[in-house]
Amino acid sequence: MSTNIHQKRLKMCFTQQLGDLALAIDLDVPMQGITAIFGRSGAGKTSLVNILSGLSHPDNGYIQLGERVLFNSQQGIALSAEQRNIGYVFQDARLFPHYTVKGNLNYGVKHPDQQHFDDVVKLLGISSLLQRYPASLSGGEKQRVAIGRALLTKPDMLLMDEPLASLDMPRKQELMPYLEKLAKEVNTPIIYVTHSLDEILRLADSMVMLNQGKVLISGHVNSVWSSPEMRPWLPAKEQSSLLSARVNLNHPRYALTQVMLSHDASLWVTQLPHQRGEWVRVRIFSNDVSIARHYPQASSIRNILAARVDKIHYADDEKVEVKLRIGETHLWANITAWAADELALKVGDQVFAQIKGVSVTKDDLA
Repeated sequence: MSTNIHQKRLKMCFTQQLGDLALAIDLDVPMQGITAIFGRSGAGKTSLVNILSGLSHPDNGYIQLGERVLFNSQQGIALSAEQRNIGYVFQDARLFPHYTVKGNLNYGVKHPDQQHFDDVVKLLGISSLLQRYPASLSGGEKQRVAIGRALLTKPDMLLMDEPLASLDMPRKQELMPYLEKLAKEVNTPIIYVTHSLDEILRLADSMVMLNQGKVLISGHVNSVWSSPEMRPWLPAKEQSSLLSARVNLNHPRYALTQVMLSHDASLWVTQLPHQRGEWVRVRIFSNDVSIARHYPQASSIRNILAARVDKIHYADDEKVEVKLRIGETHLWANITAWAADELALKVGDQVFAQIKGVSVTKDDLA
C-alpha cells in the first residue's frame, strides 16, 4: 500500500535548545512496523517528531531516512516539510470543516490512485463517512479520516503524535482496533508518540524511551520493556516481560494453544485464531512468576520452564527482582526477600520458573 523501505533505517544525531530543554538525540531505528516514542510530559517527544516532519529544524546534526538526507547542518541541507514526503497525524484531527470527508482525504494528494484510495478507505472503515462533514463525526472517526488523509499521500514515513490523547475512553476503544490493523497491514513505517503503556503493548514493534530530551534506551520493544531502565517507570503491578513466540498447535482437548519460545521451551496460552508458524507477543507479569529449585510435582500450574538466574536485585527489604534466562530470552520474577534467602539464589543457578498467567498482547513481526 506504500513505498516499501523495510530494510532501510532512520538515522539521526542532532541537538536543539528548546527553552530549558536541551534536546540531544542519537538514534538508529528500523523502518518497519511501529516505533513508539515513550516518555513523560516534557521529555521532548513532540519536539522530536516536529523536527522529523520538518516543522522545526535542529541547531546542528543530521537526519537521514533511508538514502535520503532530510537535514545536515554541515552540508547545509534542511528539507522543508513539503519536501520530506512524511505524513503527520496530530493529537487533534485538524480536518477542514468546509470539506467533506472525501475532500479531506484527497487534500494533498498529488497523483490520484483510485485503488489506493479504496484500500485506505476499507482499511479504516470510513466508506460510509465519505459524504459527511467533520462536524458530524465522532472524535474517533475524525482521527481515522486524519490517518487516511496522511496515508493517501503515500508517505515514506508516518508520524503520529499521541493520536488517542484527546479522546475519551469509548472513542479510544473505537479507534484502537483500526490502529492495530494499521500496524499489521500497512508497510509504511510509523513513529508513534505516546505516554500510554497499553498503546505500546498493543501496537509497538520498536521503542524509544526519552527522558529530559535524551534517549535512555531504544530497541525492539521486548528488550526495552524488560530492561533495567524500563522497570522504574512501571508500577509494581505492571512490571512484566514481553517475549516473542511462534504458534505451534492447539491442545486436542482444552481451549489452549501452545506457543514456542525456542525449540525446547513452550507456553500454553488461551486458544488463538492463528496459523501454525505465526509470531505473537506474550506478556508475563513478574508477580505471576515463582521460582523452584526442583521441577514441581503435581502442580496446577501448566507453564513451568527451566531457567538460569542471570541477575538478582534487592529492590527493597521485602521484594527481590530476579532476572531469568530461558534460551535466548529473559523473564523477570518478583519474589519475597524471605523466598530469595531460603532458596539461597546465586547468579548462574539452574532453576525452574513457574508461570501462573500468560497473555498475548499482539501479533509480532519477530
